[in-house]
Amino acid sequence: MAKRPNKLHIKKGDTVIVLRGKDAPTRDKSGKVIYTKGRVLKVYPAERRALVEGVNMVKKHSRPSQDNPQGGIIEQEAPIHISNLMLEDPKTKEPTRVGYKFIEGKGGKQTKVRYAKKSGEVID
Repeated sequence: MAKRPNKLHIKKGDTVIVLRGKDAPTRDKSGKVIYTKGRVLKVYPAERRALVEGVNMVKKHSRPSQDNPQGGIIEQEAPIHISNLMLEDPKTKEPTRVGYKFIEGKGGKQTKVRYAKKSGEVID
């Protein structure tokens, strides 16, 4: 296990880009990189994984139940490792690393915020 499982660069609601796995970036005929993007639905800090909307889709076989009387095969998202994800830069819409800095908040208070290393844009 990781030493500091709570210290992740991704939070719920962030737009992330997948770097590795079956949803890894591809190139079109002109050579432009096509990224798979998605919104983070849930973060599992202890396992260092995140559930991303529309990414890492798996088929799950379910028996008939009260919720799903038909049963059958359901397609759903599976958690993906944090190391395979990178935050989307709000300005350039490309993958970026995340930095932390303190800015002046209300009443002269210091507030710790995340910022995109590529453009310097504040994320939250």
